[in-house]
Amino acid sequence: MNPETQIDNDEMLPEYDFSGGVRGKYYEAYKQAQNISQNTIVLDPDVASVFRDSASVNEALRMLLKIASSMKTIPINQDPPLVNS
Repeated sequence: MNPETQIDNDEMLPEYDFSGGVRGKYYEAYKQAQNISQNTIVLDPDVASVFRDSASVNEALRMLLKIASSMKTIPINQDPPLVNS
């Protein structure tokens, strides 16, 4: 191939100026956004329709945890106390 007709495969034009660029500027934000999918919990449509946003789901779950932790538990190997009627 003639050097004058050789096609330059480099798509970077001389007008591009990256001298002020910062390497990895958005790396942490990108990495954080990618981690969201690993921690995502998918609600079934019937459950999701009850809640308006994730904050309301969290609030409901916190209430449920509070109620559950305040309930008296009966050990598995012990029979519940009998009530005289």
